[in-house]
Amino acid sequence: ASVLERLAKIKRDNKMAFASYVAKESGIILNTDAMFDVQVKRLHEYKRQLLNVMHIIYLYQNLKRDPNFLTTPKVYLFGAKAAPGYHVAKEIIHLINSLAATINADPVCKDKLQVVFLENYRVSLAEKLMPASELSEQISTAGKEASGTGNMKFMMNGALTIGTLDGANVEMHEVLGDENIFLFGLKAHEVNEMKQKGYKPYEYYMRNGDLKAIIDQLSKGFDDGVSYDNLTRMLLFGNGSAPDQYMLLADFESYRAAQQLAAQTYLDTKRWNQMSLLNIARSGIFAADRSIRDYARDIWDVPVRKI
Repeated sequence: ASVLERLAKIKRDNKMAFASYVAKESGIILNTDAMFDVQVKRLHEYKRQLLNVMHIIYLYQNLKRDPNFLTTPKVYLFGAKAAPGYHVAKEIIHLINSLAATINADPVCKDKLQVVFLENYRVSLAEKLMPASELSEQISTAGKEASGTGNMKFMMNGALTIGTLDGANVEMHEVLGDENIFLFGLKAHEVNEMKQKGYKPYEYYMRNGDLKAIIDQLSKGFDDGVSYDNLTRMLLFGNGSAPDQYMLLADFESYRAAQQLAAQTYLDTKRWNQMSLLNIARSGIFAADRSIRDYARDIWDVPVRKI
C-alpha cells in the first residue's frame, strides 16, 4: 500500500477506536463515514464556539429545505469547560446541547449531520480524540489568541485546520502555505479598523438572509423550547457593551465559504490525504527540541549537543 493509503487507514482506525470509546462511555453511535470536525478548548467568546454553532444551524436549516444539501456528511465534536462564574460560556454549552438533541433526533439529518458535546473534556479524552480528528477548528477572532498549542497537536495528528490568522495559526500558515490550510476571516488590523469605523452587526443581520434565519432561530430556540435571546441581543445590540465584540457576523460569510471548501476537498480523498501528510511533516517546527535549540542559540548562548 502507498504511504497515503496507509495514512488513510491509520486515520480510519483511529476514528473507529474513538467511536467505540464514545459508544461505551455515552451510548452515542458516531457516523465514522462522516468527516470528524472538532473544536475542543476552553469555552470563551473570543474562541468563537458560537460561530461554529451558527454555521451548524445554517447547515441544518438548509438540510430541512433540501435533504441533498450536504454532499459531505459531518460529525461535529465539541469539548469545552467554562469558568464557574462565566454565564455566557455556560449558555453556549447549553446551546450546543440543545442543538445536538434537535439535530440528532431529526430523521432528515441521519447519516448526514451529527453534533456531539463530549463531557468532561480532559487530557485522556484528547489523547483518543486528536488522532481521530480530520478538521480542526481554530477560529478565534484575529488578534485575541496569544498562542495556544491545541492547533499544533491536531496538525501533528494529521487533521487539517480551518482557522483565522491568529495565535500559532500564523506560524502554521508560514510552513504550510495557503493551499494546505483553510484560512478565513478578518486579520487583526482589519478587526481594529472595522471597530474604529463603527462596526454595526445589525446591518449584516438585515442584509444577509442566511444570518437573519440563524439568529432568529437562536431567539426561538430548538426542540427543548429554551430561547437564546440573550445571545441574540448580545450579537445585535450588545448587553451593556459593544454588540458582537468578537465579529461573528462580520466573519460568517468567509467562514461559510472556508467550510464549503473543506467539505469539497474532503471528497477528493487523495488530495485530502496529501494535505494531511504535509501537515504532519511540517509540524516538526513545533517540536520542543527545535524550540530549546533556538533558545540555546539565540537567548541563552549555550552550546547544544545531540544526545
